[in-house]
Amino acid sequence: MNVHLRTPGPGHRDAFLEATGRSTTLHHPWVFPPLSPAAYADYLRRCRQPNFEGHLVIADDGSLVGVINFTEIVMGAFRSSYVGYYAFSPHAGKGLMAAGLNLALRRAFGALDLHRVEANVQPTNAPSLALVRAVGFRLEGYSPRFLHINGAWRDHDRWAMTAEDFAERSRSSPPPPPAPPASQDS
Repeated sequence: MNVHLRTPGPGHRDAFLEATGRSTTLHHPWVFPPLSPAAYADYLRRCRQPNFEGHLVIADDGSLVGVINFTEIVMGAFRSSYVGYYAFSPHAGKGLMAAGLNLALRRAFGALDLHRVEANVQPTNAPSLALVRAVGFRLEGYSPRFLHINGAWRDHDRWAMTAEDFAERSRSSPPPPPAPPASQDS
């Protein structure tokens, strides 16, 4: 099964909320995706900010696989961003998020012209650690009490990839299928 990226829009709301509702055990205690129409509307507002880019990962059959967000996008000499992501049931653990993250990274290091993307992962989040390893991020360090999540400051492992890392990894592996441009579905 292949995946593609779509920009979240109002027309995705019901499918998104249904997917987050059935996937809460996958997400907690690590992430807290929108679970209400108001929270989804807030997410769409964030997606329109210049320092934020959200992507829905969608399977060939039209089902939602997960979400990938580039946050705190900073240009200039820094050209960097954080990436966050989460999968939806029943697609978790099937390699589809790795395919989606590869597409998103191609966009980050291509059209967005970023030089560095950083993923911060709680050390107990084994599925997320497996994903960053699978797509070629490198472990750079440990950040104690890095993010305030679910009422507490949580430690994180700091993973990163640069444009050069991505290009080298792309040269040493078979080319992925061409990525369609991220589009707006409503």
